[in-house]
Amino acid sequence: MTAVITVEALAGALDEVRNRSLGLLEPLDVEALIRQHSPLMSPLIWDLGHVANYEDLWLVRAITGADPARPELDDLYDAFKHPRRERPTLPILDPDGARAYAADVRGRALEIIEGLDIGADAPRLVASGFVHNLVVQHEHQHDETMLATLQLMPAPGYRPVTLPARPVIETPTADVAPEILLPGGPFVMGTSADPWVLDNERPAHEVSLAPFWLDTTAVTNAAYASFVADGGYEDARWWGADGWAWRQEAGLSQPQFWTGSAAAGWARDRFGWIEDLPLDQPVQHVCWHEADAFARWAGKRLPTEAEWEFAASWSPEGRKRRWPWGDADPTPEHATLWSGGSALSTFGPSAVTAHPAGANPWGVLGLIGDVWEWTMSDFAGHPGFESWPYREYSEVFFGRDYKVLRGGSWATHPSAIRATFRNWDYPIRRQIFAGFRCAKDA
Repeated sequence: MTAVITVEALAGALDEVRNRSLGLLEPLDVEALIRQHSPLMSPLIWDLGHVANYEDLWLVRAITGADPARPELDDLYDAFKHPRRERPTLPILDPDGARAYAADVRGRALEIIEGLDIGADAPRLVASGFVHNLVVQHEHQHDETMLATLQLMPAPGYRPVTLPARPVIETPTADVAPEILLPGGPFVMGTSADPWVLDNERPAHEVSLAPFWLDTTAVTNAAYASFVADGGYEDARWWGADGWAWRQEAGLSQPQFWTGSAAAGWARDRFGWIEDLPLDQPVQHVCWHEADAFARWAGKRLPTEAEWEFAASWSPEGRKRRWPWGDADPTPEHATLWSGGSALSTFGPSAVTAHPAGANPWGVLGLIGDVWEWTMSDFAGHPGFESWPYREYSEVFFGRDYKVLRGGSWATHPSAIRATFRNWDYPIRRQIFAGFRCAKDA
């Protein structure tokens, strides 16, 4: 989605994401909202209070210098002071209180935005709507986090009114080549042109790549099932030392939420519904170590972050593109991204060949949407990185502890993804909507 630069559009984007947040939580009772469904995740109602507090900080206080609406809440909703395992013990707002707090902050933010100068020459924080888009993206990111929490709910699971059907494949691409040779060479990684990309996407800088092969699609459930059936989880040859130690300690033998067996046929748990494993969809809920092991088993490797961005943003003519297919905003024909309005979406990826319109110029499919894709790269700043508007968004996570993911998932809103967008997580994380594709040297 291109930068939103009118006050009316900014207000509309704020309303859209809030409707999404409230719609996701609407089917849940009080107990489900305040309970911690997994020690890896926050209570769902903490997320709502946190996004409201973040909005108060950036759209009210940072712009006007006003006092906090509820100063006692700053500590409770500080994600760096209180890790997720502690949050159920905090005196956070109950569901009614969190909704009221969010509504009050939103009312103040909308009053402030009326008449606000957001032109390119305005102060940096508000110029071209930067800080408002920062807040919109932040809440969409928390909505995706809440969806990961909802997937972790114990039986009977998350229960919207009806289970969204598996996505309909309108124009699948048949008989695609398994991998495509990309020419490499010098290209521009990152961006300095977009007025509201986040700090870790900046600045634009030149990187030179050797030619490389890249899988045409993300690895499918069918392909990953072959790895499992071949004893991939029992063979230390395919795992790095840290990955093998983790696999043994965790006692894992298949992706998270897979049930059944290779002999009897695999099924999956999708938000509490058990269904046959769709073999043509990308595998998801695998961690970096699992992706790395599969790639070794297949005689390949994970792509570097630079290789991924080259495939997702560069043209044969030597031009940077916002999306693999060009600069036009994504539609359902290009990618499976969140499109659920106030409550429902597909709640899952599409088949890996479902979006021929989303191919890059060389024919690589599915680089945006469906599943986040692990890369082999550690998370670090681009050369010339500047932390802004706060260190805790990116810089404090730089280092070997985190691996980079790219491309977004079916749960990612179009305004919160682009070819330069960078996500990161621990290499053992499985609850996120992550998959991968493989690469190899040419």
